[in-house]
Amino acid sequence: MIITVFSAHKYEQSYLQEAMPAHELRLFEVRLTLKTVELAQGSEAVALFVTDDGSAPVIRRLGEMGVKFIALRSAGFNHVDLSAAESLGIKVARVPEYSPAAIAEHTVGLMLALNRKLVKAHNRVRDLNFSLEGLVGFDMEGKTVGVAGTGKIGSKVVKILHGFGCKILAFDPYINEKLQQEIPISYVDFDTLCRESDIITLHLPLTAESKYIINLENISKMKAGVMLINTSRGALVNTRDAIEGLKSGQIGGLGLDVYEEEEDLFFEDHSGDILQDDIIARLMTFQNVLITSHQAFLTVEALQKIASVTSMNIDSFAKSGTSPNELHPS
Repeated sequence: MIITVFSAHKYEQSYLQEAMPAHELRLFEVRLTLKTVELAQGSEAVALFVTDDGSAPVIRRLGEMGVKFIALRSAGFNHVDLSAAESLGIKVARVPEYSPAAIAEHTVGLMLALNRKLVKAHNRVRDLNFSLEGLVGFDMEGKTVGVAGTGKIGSKVVKILHGFGCKILAFDPYINEKLQQEIPISYVDFDTLCRESDIITLHLPLTAESKYIINLENISKMKAGVMLINTSRGALVNTRDAIEGLKSGQIGGLGLDVYEEEEDLFFEDHSGDILQDDIIARLMTFQNVLITSHQAFLTVEALQKIASVTSMNIDSFAKSGTSPNELHPS
């Protein structure tokens, strides 16, 4: 099968090639957009990343070119119009999970780096400044951490934080009874989680209900100086409201691995460009903000799993016309 792979970053190309030796892979580092969709000419399938444009106009053009299968190299699928794909007979499948541990560990890494001001300390030492002024952190042990979302990733975060001796509050429409049996956590409503947590970390899917769950109203309910972490979906946080929270001191530390407007920014080298995004430029002026460019998933184990499940989805479609990880409009 001929497969056009969009957003094929250098760090993942060898994993994809190793996982799919039976297929002809056309690897392009550019994102899928209406301007680049013609690169898929002659392909039976395309493989997309989270920043690729899977909107209806793009899907229609893929259908006109004879593409029958879209393999998502991600768990998230908000960037794909599933109704448009189904109407054209194009199957879509995703990678439901790859390495919950990778994202959970990065989440806690952001907490530790923010708390102990590791980036600031590192930069000081490189300048031969060994002063400890302004580097005071706090013990994680005994702190209350609110974990919003206790699925596979959130559960891993809970287990790691339990090891630190944290008190865990959880918010999720679906109670994870197995996790509750293993770890002493308390399920609460989101208002309570906001009011009582020293640290809040987000691991929710992006839905109509969860979009901008971090907003001025909820920020105002939080403890002064709360630490907020988001390694889930960018639009869970209203970034403008978070900036107001940082300016007032209500948010004492902000760690982001995702950003609502990341599509034209993350995963690419813009070091020689003039930054056009005023919001993220403002965020970067705060000493108590730590941003990574959607790298929480980036481990050897996760890349291997993404490649192998993507290959399995494609192989299954080639043989039977379906995939065990197929998506349908809700």
